[in-house]
Amino acid sequence: MAAVEHVAADADIAPVAALIADPTRAAILTSLLGGQALAAGELARMAGVSAATASAHLSRLLDGGLVAVVQQGRHRYYRLAGHEIAEVLEVLARVGGRPPVRSLRQSRQARMLEEARTCYDHLAGRAGVGLFDRLRETGCLAGEEVTPEGERLLGGLGVDVEGARRARRRFAPECLDWTERRAHLGGALGAAITAVLFERGWYARGPVPRAVNVTEAGREGLAALFSGKELTSHTPVT
Repeated sequence: MAAVEHVAADADIAPVAALIADPTRAAILTSLLGGQALAAGELARMAGVSAATASAHLSRLLDGGLVAVVQQGRHRYYRLAGHEIAEVLEVLARVGGRPPVRSLRQSRQARMLEEARTCYDHLAGRAGVGLFDRLRETGCLAGEEVTPEGERLLGGLGVDVEGARRARRRFAPECLDWTERRAHLGGALGAAITAVLFERGWYARGPVPRAVNVTEAGREGLAALFSGKELTSHTPVT
């Protein structure tokens, strides 16, 4: 009996599960998976509820530690409380079924998310899986470690590999992509690479939340990156 009591008290997941289980709160949390902080009004629109309803749900999510507030002057913006929350939501997305597509607009949005999106703070979709494949195929990654060749390539791109190693999260884990059912690069290194892709203008955020688009500069930059050509600060990746 003592062993059973220990297991039951080991992790209290029921309150967190209950917070996520509500459809409106789940929609709000999913809207924040792009890594950007959003206003309550934007989240209400995305969840399809009134501002008052969204505010009540956000209050519960704040109390439960699933979201945090970013204050800018008189304005308040909400974001996920951390990458751990995003990881939980991504796992649930893989386990859960895909919602039915009932319109051309939904079909277009689904295609954009499948092609390229952010998984909180790292690149996902076909683009993320493809980038991870290239890093492994070219010998830049071995398991969850960066090789000397990877240090050279990523350093030339402008990625602070050592800074990513010091981050308080796993360095370079595989993250199973919920649309591709294959791995993309997650963790601190995945976030650091994605940040540089945005800084260089190789990827840009699209009109659909979470969806991102590769730019022409990005196509040229990625081609140069994996062909061994030297990159400059102006070299635009796919």
